[in-house]
Order: sequence, then C-alpha cells, then structure tokens
Amino acid sequence: MKRAVFVAAGLLVAASLFLFPVAGNAGLPKPPLPPLVIPVPPPVVLIPGTYAYFAPGLDEDLVFYRGYWYRPYRGGWYRASNYSGPWGFVPGNRMPRVLIDLPPGYRNLRGEHIPHGELKKNWKNWEREKRWDKHESKREKKHDNKKKKHGDEREGRHAKSDRGRGGGRGH
Repeated sequence: MKRAVFVAAGLLVAASLFLFPVAGNAGLPKPPLPPLVIPVPPPVVLIPGTYAYFAPGLDEDLVFYRGYWYRPYRGGWYRASNYSGPWGFVPGNRMPRVLIDLPPGYRNLRGEHIPHGELKKNWKNWEREKRWDKHESKREKKHDNKKKKHGDEREGRHAKSDRGRGGGRGH
C-alpha cells in the first residue's frame, strides 16, 4: 500500500514537471518592444574598452556587437541581425557580458562616427586584428609623449633659472 502511494506521488510529480516546465523566466510575458523607425542606416560610435558600438542621436538605445544589434527595454534585451529588426527577446543568461556591463553614460560619448557600411564590412577584421586596442594604445602614447614633452620643457626652464642659486656651497 505504501509503495502504491509513493509510486502515485512520483507519477504526479513527474507529470507536473512535464506539463508545467519551469526554466528561468520562460513563463513570464515579455514586454512588447516598441517599433524603432530609422529611415537610414545609422552611423555608430565605438564604446571604449569594448568592441561594442552605439548609434548616437537616437531616442532609443541601439548597440551593435559581434554582428548583432541589441536594444535594452524594460529590464530585458532584444536582438536582431539588422538595425531595423525583426527583434527577438534574449534571456539574461544568453546576453554578452560586455553589453550588460556597458559604462553608464556611454550615450554621451563623443567619438568618430563610423558609417554603417564601413562597420558592416569591417567589424570582424577590426575585432580579429584588435584595431581599437592598437588605436587606444597609439592615443595613450601620444598623450604620454605630450605630457613628457611639457614636463621636459618645464624642467628645462627651471634648470636654467636655477643656475647660480642654491645647490652650491655658498661661496
């Protein structure tokens, strides 16, 4: 008798798992994504430290990363292979970490506007060749050289004006 009860209970549990699967937010409704009307392909700006690009000047967030366009909306993310859609919901565990960790205020960045056609044609090569890492490195070296140059000039002025004063024995 006890065995029959356990078997029946086991069957009920198995049936309920089969009939009512639970997987993350699978049962929760996704908020409908409002349409994004962009009449022409948008230029993009690189988000430093990432290989993600955002489309400036839009009312909505639109980010390109590794061949896909992403839109955050009401705590969720949507993805499309084209900037104009169609959009599909992306579960949080399938989102690229770099997009979840985008720096706050990235939409306010000012940078080189990259035309859509250039991005579409070159993004894979840029990533493979680490183009933006090299670009960033060149910019840092240029900045360091400017600092060094200004520092040398200051030291030179002080070195000339300090001649004959101090540092000696007072004779």
